[in-house]
Amino acid sequence: MDDMNFGNNEFEKKEPVSGNDTNSNYQAAGGNEFNANPYNEGEINEFNANTDTFSEAVEVTSQGGPSDIVQVSSVEAVSYNNTRSEENSGNSYGSNPGDSMKKGTFYTESVKKPRKTRNPSILQLVIVAVVSSMIGGTIVGSYFQFLAPAVQPSSKSFFSNFIGSSDNSNTSSGTNENAGTIKKVEIVQTEDSAVTAIAEKVSPSIVGIRVTYKTKSFIFDMSQEGKSEGSGIIIKPDGYIMTNYHVVKAAAESVRGSNAKLEVILPSQKDKPYEADIIGGDEKTDLAVIKINATNLPAVEFGNSDNLKIGELAVAIGNPAGLEYMGSVTVGVISGVNRTIPIDDGKELRLIQTDAAINPGNSGGALLNSKGQVIGINTAKIGENGYEGLGFAIPINKAKEITDSLMEFKYVKGRPLLGIESDPNFNEEVAKQYDVPMGVLVAQVTPFSGAYKGGIKAGDIITKFDGKAVKSVEEINELKVKHKPGDTVAVVVYRDGETLTLQVQLSEDKGVVKK
Repeated sequence: MDDMNFGNNEFEKKEPVSGNDTNSNYQAAGGNEFNANPYNEGEINEFNANTDTFSEAVEVTSQGGPSDIVQVSSVEAVSYNNTRSEENSGNSYGSNPGDSMKKGTFYTESVKKPRKTRNPSILQLVIVAVVSSMIGGTIVGSYFQFLAPAVQPSSKSFFSNFIGSSDNSNTSSGTNENAGTIKKVEIVQTEDSAVTAIAEKVSPSIVGIRVTYKTKSFIFDMSQEGKSEGSGIIIKPDGYIMTNYHVVKAAAESVRGSNAKLEVILPSQKDKPYEADIIGGDEKTDLAVIKINATNLPAVEFGNSDNLKIGELAVAIGNPAGLEYMGSVTVGVISGVNRTIPIDDGKELRLIQTDAAINPGNSGGALLNSKGQVIGINTAKIGENGYEGLGFAIPINKAKEITDSLMEFKYVKGRPLLGIESDPNFNEEVAKQYDVPMGVLVAQVTPFSGAYKGGIKAGDIITKFDGKAVKSVEEINELKVKHKPGDTVAVVVYRDGETLTLQVQLSEDKGVVKK
């Protein structure tokens, strides 16, 4: 729109003064100039500002005269809608041209300018950071103080699964399986320790064993009473008890000598001993089974001694120093496995080593794992000066195998027997002295044994057994256990300057011990 006509004034469009002038200037025919926004040329929107006032400074330029500044203040806005005033038929807002100047001779439009956003200062950023840290610290501290204990079980399970999935991803990618692995070790504090629970569980199953016997004095033809005490383990509710053979040896040998009394004392009935019978005993493994006439006894639970690891918890329960200290509990660890120690008559036992205190009287008691399961039968201790914490126990897997056989057959079934006793004083020096070959000197032959039937005699020197040269009973036993009763073995002996080869059929060892 180039021309505008308001009332009696005609306006002409003036060219912009410069390229940056975005408004169009209009020159009134009567000499008045005003500025209009080009974006709404020719548009006069309806508005009603009856209650609004505004103040605007208008520059009025008269033709040929100086510029005057007319202050229009508190001008009352007039409502219009692109129509002519009913009071004036001309294109004006009033009958008076002066009124037209005051009320409608200029054009205005309200435009909101965008507010300028101020960049935050460094001080404001520091304040925000400090306040955020304080709030964050308060929230984290409150979590660990109050919320973490309540959600620990569930969070523990979540993180365990998360860690596990990470380990699987490492493995599947072909990297080191241990790379990134996190092991979480948790020590749970409870009111009762593991040892307390073990003692409570197993102590009722550990009994006291007492043997009283009489010995004769050949000098004064008088008898004296002796006593030995040890420990035992209830292995069946109907009165079967496992112990060491040396604990009941005096009662076992009473078959061939004076009478002996074998008694069992239960922890719950210390003032009421039970008389016991020997079911069977095996001196080679130092194990025996006895029985009392009782029912509903608390039997122990067996563990697996083949799976023992060095450093595992080991708890010993027994009667050290006799029944006065019945039910004593000592604690240690598994110090070693498959330890071989010598026992009487040149025999050896393969045992568990522990530093749990084992003293005389503990023999026949239980060595237990962290679950309260029996893993060994306490049997020996190295008591020499300068040694401490060297206790030994028979592995329960071997002990159970022997005692099961004793309960069923009264002896260890399937064990081959040669049937000789050797002279331990015979050695290489003696052999050279008498100019005889080195071997095993037979001191005695068991009647009706394989050696007896095969022709072996006392005084023979066994130089070979089953085709192998031998110089000790232990070497014969190692070869013998590879056979079963009934097998025939070639035995080479030196007798009176001759070397003989005898065919010996091994018999079965029925070392029955029964009262």
